[in-house]
Amino acid sequence: MKTLKSYITLFLLLIAAFNANAQSNNTTKPTIVFVHGVWADGNSFSSQITALQAKGYDVVSVQNPVTSLANDVAATKRAIDLIKGNIILVGHSWGGFVISQFNNDAKVVGLVYLAAFAPEKGETIVNLNKNASETELSKYFVPQDGYVYLSKEGVKTAFAADLNSKQQALIYATQTPASQSIFTDKSEAPAWKQKPSWYVVAKNDKAIHPDLERFMAKRMKAKTIEIESSHVVMNSHPTEVLKIIEEAANFKYN
Repeated sequence: MKTLKSYITLFLLLIAAFNANAQSNNTTKPTIVFVHGVWADGNSFSSQITALQAKGYDVVSVQNPVTSLANDVAATKRAIDLIKGNIILVGHSWGGFVISQFNNDAKVVGLVYLAAFAPEKGETIVNLNKNASETELSKYFVPQDGYVYLSKEGVKTAFAADLNSKQQALIYATQTPASQSIFTDKSEAPAWKQKPSWYVVAKNDKAIHPDLERFMAKRMKAKTIEIESSHVVMNSHPTEVLKIIEEAANFKYN
């Protein structure tokens, strides 16, 4: 009799442990992975990183080489492969092109685009830009040995017009130049066709035309918010961007 009671007690304890573990897994926060664009780096998201960490999220900000789409995808994949559990990918500008390539990764459950490129299969940046009027950004390109830098005036006028002079100077000093090849690299089948997506349109963007951002967001059927911002919306409106990321993180995924 004692043996039977012992088995019953053990069985009940195992069920309780299983239920507690299942409940814990269901409430585990996803890891937020940031992917920066051109003329930026992983510190572009410092406001969101510190705020999310304070709320108990694990956060990774990828340092892309911006040498090719393949190389940036590989850098992002290395970061993803180190993570256990669900992931929300957040891409700014060119970073949106990169995060769109993770359609086959089951850990990636949601996508957040911040004034970002969201390509269809076979599209390039050049193709995408034909869907709206040209911006003034190209006037400020500084080519050097197969790479493209952005001039000080370009940062001030077309890239980060709503930041203060110290912030603009920091962006200029820490910019990651783009290999010219990325403008013609073609997208694979995009992840936004399979995964819930959010899109932040920067209404005062002079790098990617706001109408192009609206075109991509509508095509994706993304949940869309528009903010009165320059291209660097995560820097000029950190609280609003954080709110969208948290909304994606708390979405009830199947």
